[in-house]
Amino acid sequence: MIKERELRALSGWPVVAVLVPVLIASVVYLIRSAVIQSASMAILSGTVLVLDVFLLCGFFMVNPNEGRVLQLFGDYIGTARVPGLRWANPLYSKKRVSQRVRNFESSRLKVNDTDGNPIEIAAVIVWRVVDTAEAVFEVDSYENYVHVQSEAALRNMATSYPYDTHEEGRLSLRGNTLEIATHLKREIQDRLTRAGVEIVESRISHLAYAPEIASAMLQRQQAGAIIAARAKIVEGAVGMVEMALARLAADKVIELDDERRAAMVSNLMVVLCSHQAPQPVLNTGTMYP
Repeated sequence: MIKERELRALSGWPVVAVLVPVLIASVVYLIRSAVIQSASMAILSGTVLVLDVFLLCGFFMVNPNEGRVLQLFGDYIGTARVPGLRWANPLYSKKRVSQRVRNFESSRLKVNDTDGNPIEIAAVIVWRVVDTAEAVFEVDSYENYVHVQSEAALRNMATSYPYDTHEEGRLSLRGNTLEIATHLKREIQDRLTRAGVEIVESRISHLAYAPEIASAMLQRQQAGAIIAARAKIVEGAVGMVEMALARLAADKVIELDDERRAAMVSNLMVVLCSHQAPQPVLNTGTMYP
């Protein structure tokens, strides 16, 4: 792999201070040679003028957060990073590579999550070039490479998680945004390291069930939420019943045999787990014959 190496190109201002006076002088002498009809002076001043114009072609500008990749007849010479007016061999080709932070939003991809449900997903990718040599020489078009590989990584990541889950300890695309963003960033970075690109941030920007199953999955999601909520309610109700029976026994408020204990547990569970307000019933008799 071709790695970037920095080339410290000459500052352009000292070169300007030398070449511009030489350019003016050569033009003056060329005009003077034409006036006095001196062939030798005309040849000399013309040669100096052509050489000076050739050397002036070596100037180039480097903007902040930008690199200029220099090549000589196909050979990689180095990358000029220092901002300002620079000068290098006029025979060098100088390719501009921006190292500013850029971002794009991927297209909405239709994929299946780990449970086989079709979903639509899109992401925002923030990236920048960190190695200009790899970006230019390792891939054909690094910008297109970033777009294609980012979408491939997003598709692969989406198939590794369910859209939603109510199970403890299981990650989901909808419920664990931070962990999913970290995984997506790592997945994309692994694919783009060869192109000299660094992923600054990646976030899911769109997530939804596919239109053909959206209504059915909404009902399933609601049912799953109700079941999960009922499980929590029952768990809490059992704890409250145990606490009530233990407190009654510890304070010796009432002595309960097994039958009365079962009746109390049944009544408490009905009251605590019912989704409607319970109606009180006054028992004026006895449960024993």
